[in-house]
Amino acid sequence: MTFRLARGTVPRWWLAGTAALLVGGAQAGLLEDDEARKAILDLRARVQANDDSTKARLTELSNVNAQLLEQLQQLRRSVLELNAQLETNRAEMAKMRGTEEQLSRDVTELQRKQKDAVQGVEDRLKKLEPQTVTVDGKEFKVDPDEHRAFDDAMATLRAGEFSKATAQLVTFLKRYPNTGYEPSARFWLGNAQYGKKDYRDAITTFRALVSDTPDHPRAPEAMLSVAYCQIEMKDAKGARRTLDELIKAYPSSEAAAAAKDRVASLKG
Repeated sequence: MTFRLARGTVPRWWLAGTAALLVGGAQAGLLEDDEARKAILDLRARVQANDDSTKARLTELSNVNAQLLEQLQQLRRSVLELNAQLETNRAEMAKMRGTEEQLSRDVTELQRKQKDAVQGVEDRLKKLEPQTVTVDGKEFKVDPDEHRAFDDAMATLRAGEFSKATAQLVTFLKRYPNTGYEPSARFWLGNAQYGKKDYRDAITTFRALVSDTPDHPRAPEAMLSVAYCQIEMKDAKGARRTLDELIKAYPSSEAAAAAKDRVASLKG
């Protein structure tokens, strides 16, 4: 069945229904808009809260980063200071090593000088210490200067410098009156005097030797030398007496044998 409405005529019931539908639809739309608005506001609130939380977190992180950066800078400064201190310490250690090496060299040099000084003192002390010598079969101790003075005089005598040797031996006997060299020094003094033809002085020196030390190995030679001096002075009788005394006092000596030959020549 087909219903047709005349143009310009609308039934009331249709208008009423349509209005009701429109009002209901409008109310439904308003409700939906409120819910959407609330949802949007809620979402915005959550987003804002999230943004605020994020900003707060970022601020906190920024502060932490700033603190970390400050700590890092402090750490860097500390490292730089430590490096500088380390370099200073290295330089000081190098200087100290150099100083230590120099001190070591100085100590070594000082020890060497000390050793040389001690050795020098010991050598000088040895020179000052009495020395044991053996002269004409007699062993005794003498001072180094005493030993040197006697040797110098003997060297002069061997060189044939009789006057100088005489002076040296006379000085030696005066300087060392108790020397163990005395009998030998007298014997060689007499020979030096004989060499420069001071026969009377030589006789006096030889007789003093025989009188003071008759047991000395040079005593027989001294008596023979007295006889030679007397012969040089043309005193043959005195020479024979001296030779006889020598043969009687030291019969087994070589000087006595020489005296016997000389006596025979004098008698002849």
